[in-house]
Amino acid sequence: MSRSIISEGKTTTEAIEKGLKELKMKKDMVEIKVLEQEDKRSFFSILAPRVVKVELTVKEGVEEKKFEKKYEDAPHHEPIEENELKQAEENLEKFLKDFTEKIPGSVKYNIKHTSEVITVSLVGENINFLIGYRGEVLNSLQVVFSGIANKGLEKRAKVLLDIEGYREKRAKTLEELAEKIAKTVIRTGKKVTLEPMTAYERKIIHCKLQENSKVKTYSIGEEPKRKVVIALK
Repeated sequence: MSRSIISEGKTTTEAIEKGLKELKMKKDMVEIKVLEQEDKRSFFSILAPRVVKVELTVKEGVEEKKFEKKYEDAPHHEPIEENELKQAEENLEKFLKDFTEKIPGSVKYNIKHTSEVITVSLVGENINFLIGYRGEVLNSLQVVFSGIANKGLEKRAKVLLDIEGYREKRAKTLEELAEKIAKTVIRTGKKVTLEPMTAYERKIIHCKLQENSKVKTYSIGEEPKRKVVIALK
């Protein structure tokens, strides 16, 4: 189902430009229909502010192609050479040996990789403090680990940190939240803006609802306060 929005402006051009900016698309990617033209004004409305309304509808096939790009929420990482991946793992290995020895209790780590992502898993007793409220500490550590792994590399390897299986549990929670909010939006007809999330978590919401025929999702705001909006199509 194609996505449509109604945009307003003082002129037709302004209304179209605002709509394209909201959709994050180019003019040739949408169909434009003028709903209220600037030259159709009655005598009684002459003193009222000039408002032009246009409807922008995403052309067939465009939305699907843009969907993968749309996720600035999940930037694509190009595959890197095997020797660079090994170097990244060695960087992490050296750091993690020292890091885990300084954590109270017995903490074990595991490092594995694909051509695009290096996954670091930590398990141990009483290490939930490394996760923090809704993963805030974990996400901060992931940034640190990424910097350490990529030291001296030409291409950046993506590093994903997980602690005690938190990522999977959080993903399930977010998917359940997405479905619950979608039902609320369908019932009330009002859009809902979720709390700020990381790019990884926003992608979970987007992906969970991408096949829903009644609602759409998009992101607003700037990092680190970027949020997902769930609204009727």
